Amino acid sequence: MNASVDVDQRLGPEDVRGSVAHVRMLAARGIVSADDAKKIEEGLARIGGEIERGEMTWRADREDVHMNVEALLTERIGEAGGRLHTARSRNDQVATDMRLWTRSACARTASKIDRLIAVLSVRAAGTIDVVMPGYTHLQRAQPVRLAHHLLAWCEMLERDRGRLEDAAKRMNEAPLGAAALAGTTFPIDRAHTARELGFERPMRNSIDAVSDRDFLLESLSALSICAVHLSRISEELVLWSAQEFAFVEMSDRFTTGSSIMPQKKNPDMAELVRGKSGRVIGDLVSLLVLMKGLPLAYNRDMQEDKRPAFDAFDTIDDSLDVLAGALATARFESERMRAALVEGFVEATEIADWLAARGVPFREAHHVAGRLVKRCVDAGKTLPQLTLDEYRAEHPSFDESIFVAIEAETAIERRDVLGGPARKQVSSQIAALRERLVARGVDWAKESSALGAIEGAR
Repeated sequence: MNASVDVDQRLGPEDVRGSVAHVRMLAARGIVSADDAKKIEEGLARIGGEIERGEMTWRADREDVHMNVEALLTERIGEAGGRLHTARSRNDQVATDMRLWTRSACARTASKIDRLIAVLSVRAAGTIDVVMPGYTHLQRAQPVRLAHHLLAWCEMLERDRGRLEDAAKRMNEAPLGAAALAGTTFPIDRAHTARELGFERPMRNSIDAVSDRDFLLESLSALSICAVHLSRISEELVLWSAQEFAFVEMSDRFTTGSSIMPQKKNPDMAELVRGKSGRVIGDLVSLLVLMKGLPLAYNRDMQEDKRPAFDAFDTIDDSLDVLAGALATARFESERMRAALVEGFVEATEIADWLAARGVPFREAHHVAGRLVKRCVDAGKTLPQLTLDEYRAEHPSFDESIFVAIEAETAIERRDVLGGPARKQVSSQIAALRERLVARGVDWAKESSALGAIEGAR
């Protein structure tokens, strides 16, 4: 029950890094000798290299990552190794390690989100002329550009990235020096170790420093929201892959066949991403329940915080990679999308807007459009198939221009407002997104070239 090294050995690099910063501070303050500090740092560097290369032998009888590193160090350099733990506790040590790991994990996941956004933005730039139905209640509603829909996914992901950035900023305080819960009698310099480890400042309260796991709760909350967004994107890919939609064909690399039905091409990767959302949400709930009844300060229950944190980040990172690959290699069926605009009376709103623009109260215009839809249903026609006389039978204001107004491209271009689907607006959104990605260090041109090569290989 006590041993956690099978899980927390993953914190090995952070543990070594934190220990190096700690011993440098101890030496600077004269708490340990320069000679001992040198031996400790050299020993830690050797252990750190073994951890990085996967050569470290982890022992369960030493319980955790901290004792494994310290005991091995002492075995190798002798008495000096026992001085490393001066003025600290495993309580502030693990809190520091977890903040270091989670801060890096947030940056890594944010980078993977950027990759997916880059893929989507490149696909949007290449499909700006593809029109399709937009949906509400999973019913065909109004014509939009495929690029506009892909950019909606980007906006969701941009917020996910922002939440992780915010969490990383808030966690960027150093617990080291809080010791078990009440600080230490040694004349340490907490600002020194905070700077050494890239934290903005030491945490202000020693009790809070060792008992706080808000940074994990906040990070996993952000990951859970991201998981929901990835699930919604995946759900649409699953729907669009179905023959009833046939809006997209997924690459063979991201689909599987059936064990008994040879005709099947199942969008399994999208389904798995959709399914793994429950796993990430479960990790958050696990951590919330773990923390909800704990008194201050540290409690051994908190040993259980690492598994859900590691799992949530790993799952999201894998899901982001899979969706980026799936969307980079997917084929969007533009003709099928356009054909889907023929049925469903997606022009009805244009009729109401056309009348309202000519002084007819919108509520009355709405009723007129509804009666025209009913006329179509009764006659087995579409709205463009009605004659002008049939339009005028419902309202005398109609003239020949109504037939231009209900064309898909016309309807889309009339919505030339900020955030709308008109070409100018979508192009502007893509350009702004590209600028943001480039400012964050994404090689947008490289992504564009890679997707162009995929298209050329088809």
